[in-house]
Amino acid sequence: MDTRTIRLAAVGDELLAGHGDPRALGWFGRVLARTPIDSVRIESYVLAAPAEGSESISQRWLEEVGRRFSEETENRLVIAMTSKDLDLDISTARSRLNLANILDAASQLSIKAMVVGPPPGLDAERNARLADLSAAYGDVASRRQHAFVDMYTPLLNHEQWRRDLAENNGKPGQAGYGLMAWLVLHRGWYQWLGIPQPTES
Repeated sequence: MDTRTIRLAAVGDELLAGHGDPRALGWFGRVLARTPIDSVRIESYVLAAPAEGSESISQRWLEEVGRRFSEETENRLVIAMTSKDLDLDISTARSRLNLANILDAASQLSIKAMVVGPPPGLDAERNARLADLSAAYGDVASRRQHAFVDMYTPLLNHEQWRRDLAENNGKPGQAGYGLMAWLVLHRGWYQWLGIPQPTES
């Protein structure tokens, strides 16, 4: 029996690339490190761009991802949504549309997607706006039956997360990225890939 091969492409901003992580793994690297490969071959590609919002991701993802995917493999897309739309004055309706366009195109191409929502920061006013944005992303994903991982709600008042941000100029460090990875791993990652969840996780 041939081993399943999954081409896994991830798009997002500098958090996807793990900026500020002393171990240079970020949350995505940690997730991959905890993903068993005895029953499946995973070929992963991190396609991160700094400080980009949903508009930029929606414009570039297909061309960049398409160069990594193959008709001979299972093609999966991780979309790490960011909070940058808040700074770009993009309306929530527009943010929803940008993600919807990505997911609709992915569905047409038989690409299974997982949407990872943006994590909270330390600014209470900004977090209040981010709550609406994160909820909108989750709604768009669920309506289209793609997986969604909520980063905002569980991390908003998480003491270790907030302490890590405070110690790293508002960005996650080793502890913060570890928390993000834990959420992805325990919010449907293995089921989404169609592989058994290891007992030690």
